[in-house]
Order: sequence, then structure tokens, then C-alpha cells
Amino acid sequence: MTDSTIHNISDTARWVAIYRALETERPHALFKDPFARRLAGDRGEQIFASIAKTARHEWAYSMRTYLADRYIRQEIDNGADMVINLAAGLDARPYRMELPSSLQWIEIDLPEILDYKEQILGSAKPNCRLERIRLDLADVAARRSVFARLGSRAQKALIACEGLLIYLTREQVAGLAQDLAAVPTFRRWVTDLSSPRILQMIRKQVGQRLEAAGAPLQFAPAEGPEFFEQYGWHVLDFESNLHNAARLRRVGPLLRFFARISDPKRFVPNRPWSAAVLLGR
Repeated sequence: MTDSTIHNISDTARWVAIYRALETERPHALFKDPFARRLAGDRGEQIFASIAKTARHEWAYSMRTYLADRYIRQEIDNGADMVINLAAGLDARPYRMELPSSLQWIEIDLPEILDYKEQILGSAKPNCRLERIRLDLADVAARRSVFARLGSRAQKALIACEGLLIYLTREQVAGLAQDLAAVPTFRRWVTDLSSPRILQMIRKQVGQRLEAAGAPLQFAPAEGPEFFEQYGWHVLDFESNLHNAARLRRVGPLLRFFARISDPKRFVPNRPWSAAVLLGR
């Protein structure tokens, strides 16, 4: 049986895993995720195949993961002793990255997707101290309790979330940012962010399918990374997906031209813009 319908938010994790598989299979891959295609499964393959080629934008997903990897490595090198991966989905970083064996890596997500992930990974061994917490992040009281408990175990924790915030409302992101800032040992936060123009473009391409699955695309603040300043976080750095893709020649001549004439460190809300963002406290 083939089914290319996106039924729920967990199906987006299967779909996005295909992009990591495609990058892994390139001759000069930016990263290697040998688990990605298995984790995507048939459902991920079918969803990906059903999306028009013009709407796939493989380079954008590869850049998102590649840039997040770089920030995560940087912060671990700078002394982070815990990584908390919110909405971890089918991410396999604890298995595919070279990590200190003493590093605490915490994956938080819904029970269904973590159960599936454990089933697929089987006896694979992570490269650090991996713990999974089954939690709906929309449960504010529960997440605050978990954050406080994890914070007491860390000296310098890094929060990582890839592909999460865009599905939340502005109010939900503000609440999450405040809850994270309330824990003294949560010192850094790596996330991805898009401009309102990018959100509009993605909605046009796949928005109806995601809305039908109860996973509408919502968050793309007009303030850009500065949105987080009012909730206890400072913008330390951000890296443009397009400019890095142009540098690595992962996009065609037209997009490389746009990269040359635009400022990689300037956010413009009415232009296509997406980036990996590093926040600090």
C-alpha cells in the first residue's frame, strides 16, 4: 500500500529524513547520516515523491542541518556538557557525530515518534550518553518540570531544535523562549528561522497538505532573530542558508547572483531569508 498523505506532525520527520539521506548519498556530502533512509521508511519516501520537484529545495534542508551541526560542534567545543534536542524527531546526531562520551544528549518528543525511532535504530550505539524523554512540549507544566530537572544536571546546556518553531504560533514560541530562559544553566540555543516571505512561499507549495494534517506553518517573525531579545535571549550569530549554499555551489547561477548582491548578516522580512541562529544568555 502506498500513502503519500501527511497524517500528522510525526510524518514531517519521516519526510525531512529523506533530505538527510539524499545529502548523505552525494559524492561530497556535507554530513553523513547512515540512518536517515531507514528512519524515513516507505512513508517518508512516498511523501517526498509526491511533492513536486520544484518545491523540494533539497539544498535548503541540507544547509539547515549542516549549519546546525556546525553550531552544535562549536558549543560542545566551548564546554557545553548537555544538549537538549527539542522535537528531536528522527534526528540521529548522537549516532552520526563525533561526540565526547561524557556528553549528556537529551531527546524530547512525542511517544509515537520516539518509539518508532528506537524500533528502527535497534542495537545501534550512540557516541554519548543518550536519554529520551517522551513529552508533548505543548504541555507547559510538564515541560517546565522537565526543564528544571535537566537544568539541575548541567553546567552549560545547549538547546537545539531543527524544524520545530515554524509550526508554532508566535505566542507559543514566546512562551517556550521564556521557559528556557528561566533555567540558569540553559546557556545557548540553536534553532532555524525563516522570514515571512519564505513562510509565504512554503505555504504556497505544501501549506495545504500540512494544514490538513494539523501541522500548519505559522512562525516567521517580522523582527527576524531579534524576536528572541525580549524573552531573555541575545542573538550571538546567524548563518544564511542561501549564502552558504552559494559558497558551496549547491544552488544555480541565479541564486548565487542573489547571494552576491545581498548581505549575509542582514535580515530583510519581505525577502526570502532563512538561517541557522545561535542565541545566548
